[in-house]
Amino acid sequence: MIFSARRALAVFRKDTLDLLKNKGLLGSMFALPATIVVVPIAVVAAYVTRPDATDLKIMAHFYEPNLPSEQALRFMVEKVLLDWFSIYLVMPVFVPILISSHSVAGEKEKRTLEPLLASPITSLELILGKSLASLVPAFVICVAAFALLCVGVDLASYRALGALVLPNGMWLFGVFVIAPLFAFFGNGVAVLISARVGDARLAQQLSGLLVLPLVGMTAGQFAGWLKAGTGYYAIIGAVVLVLDVAILVAARRLFDRERLMARWG
Repeated sequence: MIFSARRALAVFRKDTLDLLKNKGLLGSMFALPATIVVVPIAVVAAYVTRPDATDLKIMAHFYEPNLPSEQALRFMVEKVLLDWFSIYLVMPVFVPILISSHSVAGEKEKRTLEPLLASPITSLELILGKSLASLVPAFVICVAAFALLCVGVDLASYRALGALVLPNGMWLFGVFVIAPLFAFFGNGVAVLISARVGDARLAQQLSGLLVLPLVGMTAGQFAGWLKAGTGYYAIIGAVVLVLDVAILVAARRLFDRERLMARWG
């Protein structure tokens, strides 16, 4: 059967409407972005209210022993934002997982998957439509959270630093290049798992294991073991890009409509 963008978009519209009706899922989607925006703004605001604090200089010298004391405030503000980006990357993985885990397993529970599988739609159209229904909201939320973070951090720090600290090159590269790659990865794994698991909650739990490497990476950065930056995230992005291609190939091979209909019919 020839690929039809119209059929894929029809699946996208259907899943988007289902998402908008699920108030609990919408609330879960916005909980993490709100935390990711509020916490670093609060930390930066706490730093700039006590720019000459001894503990601030001690922390700065822990990471950079030769740093001049008068640069401690700016260094710590930039350090917070640098380290916080690894936490930000949890969001483009987490949000698609919440949505995609309901895309197949959730429909099985509601008995709405069988008519969809029986319709004249190819596996690629089905995967693409459901993926867009999670990737588009995830990207919008990530960009909106980034915009709010920029505004909040700059409002809190501009008077003390005399310059805007966000957006910078690393964050722009991360938000518009790395985050979409992570979102595609999280979505792809969640779709594959939800296609194999008959329970949406179990699919969420299994897919949620994807964030564990990010948590470890964040811990390493906060401890000073990992030196993050644009080049560091570019390497990670290249690795995730390869994984994304592998997931796309696997999805086309493993997403078997006949098997799903026989198992869940």
